Amino acid sequence: SGQKVCYGAFKRSCYKLAYFQDLSRRVGFQEARQACEIDGGALLSLESEAEQQLIENMLQNLTKSGSGISDGDFWIGLWRSGDGLATSSACPDLYQWADGSVSPFRNWYTDEPSCGSEACVVMYHQPTANPGLGGPYLYQWNDDRCNMKH
Repeated sequence: SGQKVCYGAFKRSCYKLAYFQDLSRRVGFQEARQACEIDGGALLSLESEAEQQLIENMLQNLTKSGSGISDGDFWIGLWRSGDGLATSSACPDLYQWADGSVSPFRNWYTDEPSCGSEACVVMYHQPTANPGLGGPYLYQWNDDRCNMKH
């Protein structure tokens, strides 16, 4: 399930947001990736600041809709395969888009990616969290363990 929204101005004209307040319905990265593919799509690849802003606006509208949306990060299609250089300074360059797009656009939160065992990326959505050193935990990206449920 999820909310499908279509626009004409971007390469991908339709987006689908799936948010589950019920923690038992949240899934890991690979499960989310497969669900998108079964639905004929792919996990989101953000290719520009304008597209990032569009998604932020969609999430803000979802929050305003009175749906009771609360803290819960969203998987995006950025990930790092293998651990080859996961702890080196080259680590940030090892992240790639799951759909094969090659956009260099990134919106990392301060001090991210932390690499190590965290190889899959979420877009922060924690409106009730106290801000950290990089500001509120909203819309910036964080690498997380791929088996975490989002």
